[in-house]
Amino acid sequence: MYRHPRLRRARTPLTLAATAAVAAGLFAATSGPANAAKTQISKGSKPTVVLVHGAFADSSSWNGVIKKLKEDGYPVMAAANPLRGLSSDAASVKNLLASINGPVVLVGHSYGGAVISNAAHGADNVKALVYADAFLPDKGESANELVSKSEGSVIGDVLRPVPITNADGSKDFDFYIDQSRFRQAFGADVPAKTAGLMAVTQRPGTGTALNEPSGEPAWKTIPSWALVGTNDRIIPRELQIHMAKRAGAHIEEIQSSHAVSVSHPDAVTRMIEKAARTVR
Repeated sequence: MYRHPRLRRARTPLTLAATAAVAAGLFAATSGPANAAKTQISKGSKPTVVLVHGAFADSSSWNGVIKKLKEDGYPVMAAANPLRGLSSDAASVKNLLASINGPVVLVGHSYGGAVISNAAHGADNVKALVYADAFLPDKGESANELVSKSEGSVIGDVLRPVPITNADGSKDFDFYIDQSRFRQAFGADVPAKTAGLMAVTQRPGTGTALNEPSGEPAWKTIPSWALVGTNDRIIPRELQIHMAKRAGAHIEEIQSSHAVSVSHPDAVTRMIEKAARTVR
């Protein structure tokens, strides 16, 4: 497969960035809310739904799902995923989970699937996990490793690396999807104007985040559901099915691009509510 020279040069620091994630993860794993009062979010018999976006997206990608969940009476929160490192991102979401009273259905899209797999580990109030076109890594696996071992992903051809310097002086890359190729790669079934806005407002993921190995995943102990987009060009269908079967997830397939929460919010909502109805 053809690789643009700039992307070939970017792959080396993308791989090397994984080592930096280990140090970041050690700090993140020990941080937590200090004497934080729990927010009274969950009311009545329905669990709170917490939505976690992935790389190249933001919380607005859940807007259609949020609207439908709220209409159906579910308390909802959309986490702002930092996209800086898997350990630190998971710690951020775990802090949010600790602030919620009552049961939680935790939902992740794309790289957000790796985040929820780690954030829910040891979080007693998370009763169900839902993956929407998402990664379900096992311990020691990273998002980049999983994609690189599978056929059919275009992610390596469309990324645009931007060098960054972290607060501690370490070097990394922020990775964006090239705006001119965003719709084709990420959301081919999303209206062109909407995809254009998504391309402009996308949030980058660092090389550290995409390469950091997962810890012990929560799907080993928490029931999970997986909605698999058969036309996904970022995480190919075969890879999603492999990960979901390994996790023992309840699997449904849909003809969707990677942007399933935008193009098919009804289907995503139905999957979340199926999971929620099992929560007691």
